[in-house]
Amino acid sequence: MSRCPGMYCGRTLLESSNLSECGACPRGFRSNSSSICELCKDNPIFYDWLYLGFVVITVCVLHLFCIDTTVRKKGLALHVCAVIETVAAAILTVLVVDPVGEFSVRSCHTHHLSDWYTLFHNPSPQYENTLHCTQEAVYPLYTMVFMFYAIAVSLMLLIRPWVAGHFLPISGKLSIYAAMYFFPLLSLIHAAFGGLIYFSFPYIIIVLSVISNAAHYALELDQSMSALVLSTFTDTGNVVTVLVHWALNAYGIISITQLTEPLTHSLLILLVPTPTIFYILTARFTDPKKLHAD
Repeated sequence: MSRCPGMYCGRTLLESSNLSECGACPRGFRSNSSSICELCKDNPIFYDWLYLGFVVITVCVLHLFCIDTTVRKKGLALHVCAVIETVAAAILTVLVVDPVGEFSVRSCHTHHLSDWYTLFHNPSPQYENTLHCTQEAVYPLYTMVFMFYAIAVSLMLLIRPWVAGHFLPISGKLSIYAAMYFFPLLSLIHAAFGGLIYFSFPYIIIVLSVISNAAHYALELDQSMSALVLSTFTDTGNVVTVLVHWALNAYGIISITQLTEPLTHSLLILLVPTPTIFYILTARFTDPKKLHAD
C-alpha cells in the first residue's frame, strides 16, 4: 500500500487484520516510515528527563516565590510543604503514565519542533479534503505536563490549607490563591509554546537565573564590595538564595551539554559562580550616585 500523505498520518491494524484508511494514530502510537501506526516503546532520553525536571523546578520556584511575597515571616512550614507537594506530584505523575505503577515511562522520541504541533501539519491531498492527523507525536511529554499540573493542584488543595491553618491561619491562605493564578497561566503557556520551551529551556534557565541573581543583589542597600561579600556568607537567606541560583546555573549547563563529554562538560560547572562574582566586582561601577552627567 502507498504511504499516507503528510508527516503524521498512518494506518492502524483493524480486528479484521486489514489496515484502516489514513488518519491519526491512537494515543501512544506513531506512524513509521511505511505509514503504519506502531506502539511507542522508547524510553525518554536524558534531555527529556531534564525537560520534565525543568517543569517541576518551575512550579517549585513559583510556589516559593509566592510564599515569600505573601507571607512575610514564619513561612518555613509553607516552604517545606510546597517542596513536598511538588516532589510528590512529580512522582505520582510518573507512576500514573504508562506503564502504570512503574517508575518508568514509555515514550516516542522527539525529532523535530513540528512533532509538538501536529495540528499545523494536516495534509490536504490535491488541495481538496484535509486529513486530520493531529496526535501527540511526542507522547507522553505533552499530556504528562498537564497531568503533573492537575496532580500538583490537587495535592496543594488537600495539604496546604491544613498546614496554613495550623501555622499561619491568616496569611497562609494567600499563597494558595497565588498558586491558583499561576497554574492556569502555566497550562496556557505549555499548550501554546510547549515545543519551543522544550528546545530552549536550558537557555531560559541560565538567563532567568542570571537576571534573578542580579535583581537579588540589587536590592541590597549597601552596594560596596565588602558589604555584598559579607552578606553573601553571613546572612542565611542570602546564602540559600545564592546556592539556589548556582544550582539553577548548573542545571542549565548540564541541560545544554547533556554531559556528552563528561570530563570537559563537568569542568564547565565551575563557571556557576561567575554571575555572582561578576556582579560583586562590578557593582561599584553601576552605582547611580557615581554617575555624572556632562
